[in-house]
Amino acid sequence: MKHTITVLVENEFGVLSRVAGLFSGRGFNIDSLSVAPTNEETLSRMTIVTRGDEQVLEQINKQLNKLIDVIKVIDFTDESAIEREMALIKVTAEEESRAEVLRIVDIFRAKIIDVTPKSYTIEATGAPAKVDAILELRPLGLKEIVRTGPVAIGRGAKGWKG
Repeated sequence: MKHTITVLVENEFGVLSRVAGLFSGRGFNIDSLSVAPTNEETLSRMTIVTRGDEQVLEQINKQLNKLIDVIKVIDFTDESAIEREMALIKVTAEEESRAEVLRIVDIFRAKIIDVTPKSYTIEATGAPAKVDAILELRPLGLKEIVRTGPVAIGRGAKGWKG
């Protein structure tokens, strides 16, 4: 089962390494990891996507909460949250396929952010399932893809301080 966990941490040297080390040291895989400062410059927020059963998730939560620099851990697996991901997708843009690529970009409300004589680079943002779906561009000549992995935030008034 996929789990999306956000971790509020002190914005200090070595915190990312300690969190990643916790996962690797216990044999847990990280599917994606996103880290950025919050509106408080002394804090950073990590969004970690991992897989495992409830027992694995419980172990991860306990171990994360033991780390000194961790302020709060929220598992969004069973909570109401908004997830978004961004992908940069480079596709072949030969004369015969350009119209089809433009149609797909329009359907997914994506943007073409770079054009060369032989390729388009597309920016797609949305729920991870939307990003997965736009990757159906593969038959049109997918050349390269870069994905951020999801970031998540709770819905409504509930937040880190709630």
